[in-house]
Amino acid sequence: MKAAYISATGSPDAIQFGDAADPVPGADQVLIRVEASSVNPIDTYVRGGVIAMELPTPYFPGCDAAGVVAAVGEGVQRFAVGDRVWTTNQGLLGRQGTFAERIAVDEDWVYALPDSVSFEDAAACALVGVTAHLGLFREAQLKRGESVLVIGGSGGVGSIVVQMAAAHGARVIATAGSEEKAEKVRSFGAEEVILYKTQSIAEQVQRFAPEGVNVLWETRREPDFATSIEMLSERGRMVLMAGRDAQPPLPVGPFYVKECSLHGFVMFKATPTEMRSAAEELSQLMLDGKIRANIGARFPLDQAAEAHRLQESATLGDSDQLCGKIVVNHRMSSST
Repeated sequence: MKAAYISATGSPDAIQFGDAADPVPGADQVLIRVEASSVNPIDTYVRGGVIAMELPTPYFPGCDAAGVVAAVGEGVQRFAVGDRVWTTNQGLLGRQGTFAERIAVDEDWVYALPDSVSFEDAAACALVGVTAHLGLFREAQLKRGESVLVIGGSGGVGSIVVQMAAAHGARVIATAGSEEKAEKVRSFGAEEVILYKTQSIAEQVQRFAPEGVNVLWETRREPDFATSIEMLSERGRMVLMAGRDAQPPLPVGPFYVKECSLHGFVMFKATPTEMRSAAEELSQLMLDGKIRANIGARFPLDQAAEAHRLQESATLGDSDQLCGKIVVNHRMSSST
């Protein structure tokens, strides 16, 4: 089979494309013929060696994939050959990744894909959708009618948080970097969008929610806790999913006096049970049309290095080139 892989961590140039051994599903594993995968910031961190993890050799980057079951190993109970499926949480903690024509995945991390949901949409929504669900419901315990501020509403995770919160009956305000991105965020269900380059986030939030927002979803690498606590309501909850190296000061007094709570989490540490619960609800939301993929760019598998280069420029270089998720279409050729 063909695969995009690395033999050692490094820059996007470390990604090669060529032949790799076909995987054989072991006990309790599903062999998936991959139709589409996607790129996440964590994929670039693992590929670059920023996050040290045990990696197979060769290593296929990628957490997410969608495709069709080609074979099942002994003990598999939930899937059969020909089933449409999606997966996430791959390429991490010693598991092989998804940038290959076929992948063998533990059944615990595989979920049924409704017929009406495309492979590209499923791959684009996988990790970000599970992340949004865990953060909003397991961590923040979001309730219908509450208000949510999403920092970065047009991004990969942020766009799903906006949609998921709105679908749950929350009032959503989000930030965006341009009017074009703002229109997209409004289409996802945000009642108000803040153009953060020209508008004060704090002032706009005050107008939207005079008593403060109930949930603040933070995607920036350098959170501003002083301003965030001002924008939170009594017993407001702040969800952190970025800023691995950040060490900003925390105004403890205002934080505890308002009885706020801070929730930091990474989705790949969720248990299989937690992941499956989030994944099954995500599949239903996609089926119902309440969650739609925010795809910003597409690449064929043999241009995986270019896909990583674009993701890295958006994540670390704050480039405006990317709005949404990068999808890798395994049936697309570089000449398409």
